Amino acid sequence: MGIENRRWLLAALLSLGALGSAQAHGGEKHAGPLRKEQKAWGIAAEPRAAGRTVRFVMSDDMRFTPDRLEVRRGETLRIVVKNEGAMLHEFVLGTKAELDEHAALMLKFPNMEHDEPYMAHVPAGQQAQIVWTFNRAGEFDFACLIAGHYQAGMVGKIIVKEKQR
Repeated sequence: MGIENRRWLLAALLSLGALGSAQAHGGEKHAGPLRKEQKAWGIAAEPRAAGRTVRFVMSDDMRFTPDRLEVRRGETLRIVVKNEGAMLHEFVLGTKAELDEHAALMLKFPNMEHDEPYMAHVPAGQQAQIVWTFNRAGEFDFACLIAGHYQAGMVGKIIVKEKQR
């Protein structure tokens, strides 16, 4: 096999791998290894690292309950999100600027596919979880970025405070 054919085959296989690991909004998460990429709002963690569990409810009135959470820097949480509505919702952690940008993309491309450890796509009547270490102090946000939901006010705030000495 010539070098050009090998490059083409490698590119094709990498493309198929990327497609296989992507997740459509509402699809099932792949079972691949957890990607631990540092973000401004923290880093993904293994489930066994969670020190406590917090629960959020999503509803078709475009609200989260609760819509605010305080944590200590360094705390690892198991975030369980339950969709009590009749339509698909999601829970996405991020900065306000990143959520604004992603929400605008979702309006243009509502079927956009992606799979990140700080996102949970939750069909009606189901629940999902995110395990996250909040290793940076500050104010961060969470939202449902399904087209129109963010714009309707489906947002919340996470305050990460410094550890008390």
